[in-house]
Amino acid sequence: MSQVIFGPVPSRRLGQSIGINHIPPKVCTYACRYCQLGNAIRMQTKREAFYDPDELISQVKARLKQSEKVDFLTLVPDGEPALDARLDALVTGLKKLNVPVAIISNASMLWDKDVRKAMLKADRVSVKVDAATEAMWRKLDRPHKNLDFKTVRQGIRDFASEYNGYLMTESMLINGYNDTEAELKKIADFLGELNPDVSYIAIPTRPPADKRVKPAGEEALQTAWTLFSEKIQHVEFLIGYEGNAFAASGNAESDILSITAVHPMREDAVEALLEKDNASMQLIEQLITDKKILRLNFGGHDFYLRKLR
Repeated sequence: MSQVIFGPVPSRRLGQSIGINHIPPKVCTYACRYCQLGNAIRMQTKREAFYDPDELISQVKARLKQSEKVDFLTLVPDGEPALDARLDALVTGLKKLNVPVAIISNASMLWDKDVRKAMLKADRVSVKVDAATEAMWRKLDRPHKNLDFKTVRQGIRDFASEYNGYLMTESMLINGYNDTEAELKKIADFLGELNPDVSYIAIPTRPPADKRVKPAGEEALQTAWTLFSEKIQHVEFLIGYEGNAFAASGNAESDILSITAVHPMREDAVEALLEKDNASMQLIEQLITDKKILRLNFGGHDFYLRKLR
């Protein structure tokens, strides 16, 4: 139990967050090829009682007393949080601590009304959308045999339509899998149906379960950002950088690197920012030469993107 509560840890999505690891390691509905926690140990769709919610809440209370600043209590286990049969009781109890509650889920169990009921109580929920076709879903996320693609998709739709909190989506892009323009357009169309508050585009930043898996490249990230942005107002990258400068600070290089780590900047936006920072496009050319950013053309416009490590 001592490993179940951790943090606070910094998160760009959630600020200072106390994590609650309420599912035993790798008990999951998926065996994602890119999983950075290793291969699934036990795959299941049957919900089960793992830890006593009252004990978890008591430990969170103790951690809160030791922490100066906490923005969220986050259910981010080593498996799928929806498999906790006592999820409703846990979320209800955590809410009484007067700190916002977030849940990071792969969204595979949202067809279950009891799961939706519990997750609807959270202040923020992140749902995984890696694929928009059944073939890619099975190839990349490798779901439990009991899961049905159409049922899972409808469950996500139902949750999005019922949820009054802050909805996030996360799409992990993998080279040679879901990074083609055709697949990304279908993902974007589905995300548009959900109308999330923010859609995150991610790549693996630690060794994946399948060692052959490689992250999507910069051009695919650019394509994804452009297509997603046609359907969703707020799209960001989660690619390993913690860029957070969204206004001119006076340090042009820092501003450009921070912003392009979160989303591409079109050339006119770059020029406007450089003007505010009293800098010129010569800085951009130097950053390209130094391999810190890339220039990519999409839809007739030049965009600048932070180069991946």
